[in-house]
Amino acid sequence: MDPRSEVLLRQAELFGGRTLLAGLPADDLLGQLPEALGWSWHAGDQNLLQARFAGRSDFAVTPPQTDFETAVLFLPKSRELTGYLLDALASHLPGKLLYLVGEKRAGVERAAKQMSIYGTPRKLDSARHCQLWQVRVDQAPAAPELASLAQRYSLQLDDGPLEVVTLPGVFSHGRLDIGSALLLNHLQQLPGGHLLDFGCGAGVLGAVLKRRYPESLVTLLDVDAFAVASSRLTLAANGLEANVINGDGIAAAPSELSAILSNPPFHQGVHTHYQASEDLLRQACRHLRKGGQIRLVANRFLKYPPLIEQHIGTCHTLADADGFRIYQATRA
Repeated sequence: MDPRSEVLLRQAELFGGRTLLAGLPADDLLGQLPEALGWSWHAGDQNLLQARFAGRSDFAVTPPQTDFETAVLFLPKSRELTGYLLDALASHLPGKLLYLVGEKRAGVERAAKQMSIYGTPRKLDSARHCQLWQVRVDQAPAAPELASLAQRYSLQLDDGPLEVVTLPGVFSHGRLDIGSALLLNHLQQLPGGHLLDFGCGAGVLGAVLKRRYPESLVTLLDVDAFAVASSRLTLAANGLEANVINGDGIAAAPSELSAILSNPPFHQGVHTHYQASEDLLRQACRHLRKGGQIRLVANRFLKYPPLIEQHIGTCHTLADADGFRIYQATRA
């Protein structure tokens, strides 16, 4: 059981009714709270929740339309996303109770202060290195428009400017990260066919691929619903069309790909988490056609070349700069 869920269950009498659990972990919490509902934006968690508790968890970037008497937000990493989610939940709960649970080291005390615009937050419990906070929504906000919270910036590329649209919580919100910038300079001579942007984030890489390889089918894949929404906005802002899908890692990718391009994630919340990246390298050959390539950017300290050599083919370093490396391998 997730420590945050354990803290909630110490106060289980507060959540016996129609409770919306926003950003809930994929544990047995819904089993312990039979009247509760889930709201997830992580495809992996949603798949697990759906398998165990079919029909009891929604997957979306906005709250489910179903009625709920109270809500609990599991603190996300992003402060901007926290603000959006709290407003989205509080707008449904005038005069009712809203809860926040999270790890101390993730900044739950700071996030609890964000609830002061609705009423007076109070700490109910502290255990398992987590805290549970409560506020009565005396001043309910208007339901937030997610699109209005998007940040836009323009990249000046050799083939013209690219407009990027990022939503709260998406990796590198409002700016281009160093690793992706390096990878954008090493997209030449890709094999034609079906290209995959794995871990697409705001869709920068996928949009550039579609513009530079217009005859190729391009798919963008991410585990996060807010990333997929951002990617669709970025594509639309540049008049481009591509497939954009949510999925839990490389297993959700199409087959017979001619190339996989990625700035793979290795953080989940405040924790370092390498599973998605390592699965990508171990399973890429199942999705690449013969002669297909994988090309990715990674922090220099990450030991990816041995995995690439073991599971895909000879690993070539195309670039080494600013603490990042570009690796390339071809499936035999």
